[in-house]
Amino acid sequence: MARAAAASGRGRFITLEGGEGAGKSTQARVLAETLSARGLPVLLTREPGGAPGAEAIRSVLLGSGPWDGVAECMLHFAARREHVARSVGPALEAGMWVVCDRFADSTLAYQCFGQGVPRAVFDALAETALGPLRPDVTLILDLPPESGLARAAARGEANRYEALDPAFHARVRAGFLAIAEAEPGRCVVLDAAGPPEDVAAAISAAVKKRLALP
Repeated sequence: MARAAAASGRGRFITLEGGEGAGKSTQARVLAETLSARGLPVLLTREPGGAPGAEAIRSVLLGSGPWDGVAECMLHFAARREHVARSVGPALEAGMWVVCDRFADSTLAYQCFGQGVPRAVFDALAETALGPLRPDVTLILDLPPESGLARAAARGEANRYEALDPAFHARVRAGFLAIAEAEPGRCVVLDAAGPPEDVAAAISAAVKKRLALP
């Protein structure tokens, strides 16, 4: 949907992905500000969340558990469907550039690679919730899990994913890298270990190159 939309004057869809503490929220905000400064109409959003119903599901996902892996996957896609129907889809139709902190790749990495949910479950839910919608560009902020978890702990706003064991976070990181390897036309892996301003510059360069910004 998003790729086909670009040729007909509809918006662009950019997602930022990565493990805990990789800086996705900060970099999504900086990217949105950069695009807006170019005169582009921008929607900055996040997952889980981004629409009233999806935000309600977010509070359940991050504040309770543990969940059965398939049930958790279903909750993420319920929130995602609301997000797409209420926020992302209308914004793209209106010609906006959507910058999203996490999207479906996070569910694939966390629930399938991390928790062992079968890929067939993910694919069926994605088809139902998203149809042909895919990001135009996905920026994967890569960071060793121990570094990311230390950053997250320093923020003092822990969620239940951050409390999971190191092996889980290693599988999540491997999942994101596998996604990028499988879809190099969509995904860009960026080193998130450096100063935020250096990461922001790398993101801006990647978006400019992939989406042919002047």
